[in-house]
Amino acid sequence: MARARVQPVPLLAGVLVFVIGLQLGNWQMRRADEKNALSAAIAAAEQAQPIDGRALLDAAEWQVLALKGEWVGAGTILLDNRIQQGVAGYDVHTPLKLADEHGFVLVKRGWAAASQDRSKLPQLALPEGEVSIEGVVRKLHGDGFTLASAPGDGPVLQYLDLEHYRKLTGIAVRDWVLQQNGGPEDGLVRQWPRPDSGVDRHHGYAFQWYSLAGLSLVLTLVYLSRSFFKHAT
Repeated sequence: MARARVQPVPLLAGVLVFVIGLQLGNWQMRRADEKNALSAAIAAAEQAQPIDGRALLDAAEWQVLALKGEWVGAGTILLDNRIQQGVAGYDVHTPLKLADEHGFVLVKRGWAAASQDRSKLPQLALPEGEVSIEGVVRKLHGDGFTLASAPGDGPVLQYLDLEHYRKLTGIAVRDWVLQQNGGPEDGLVRQWPRPDSGVDRHHGYAFQWYSLAGLSLVLTLVYLSRSFFKHAT
C-alpha cells in the first residue's frame, strides 16, 4: 500500500481558517451577550425612580439621578461631528453647579445642529436660576472613534476627556457625566442612541464565522480522505 502524501500547506490553511472562524464566532457571541446584559441594565434604569444625586461622589453607570443646581454657561463645550438622523451637529455639555455646595457635574444636555458655516456656533438657550433635571449616569470608556490626537482647546472639542476638561475650564466636575433626559425645555434634541443595539447583527456575524469554520473543517476532512484514498488504491 502506498503511503499517503498530505501536503502541509493546504492542511495547515484549513486548520487555521477553522480555528480563526471558530474564535471570531465565539467573540461575536460574547459581544451579543454583553449587549443583552447592557440592554437589561438600561431597561432596569428606565423603570427606576430617580434619586437625589447631589451628594454622590461616585455613581453606577445607568443609575437614574435627579439634580438641582445652576448652569455654568462659561463651562459649556460642544463635541463636534455628532450625527442625528443624518444631520451633523454637536453634543452640548454644560456643568451644573449643584445646590447646597455639592460641587459640579458635567451634564450632556442634548444635541444641536451645526450651521453650514462651521465658524458659526449654534445659539444655545440656557435657563437661568436653579433648575431641576433628570438623567442617567454615563461613564467615559475611551475616546470613541476619532482621528484627532487631542480633544482640542474648546469650546469645540473632538472628544471628551474629563481631566482635560478640568484643566481647560478650571471646573472640578465629577468623574461621571449625567446624560440629561428631562428638565426645562431649551431647544436641544435629547434622542440618545441606545448603546445596546446590534445584538442581531452580532448573531448574524457569528453565524457567518461559524459557517466559514464549518466549511473549512469539511473541506479539510475531504482533502484528507481523498489523500488517503488516492494513495490506498
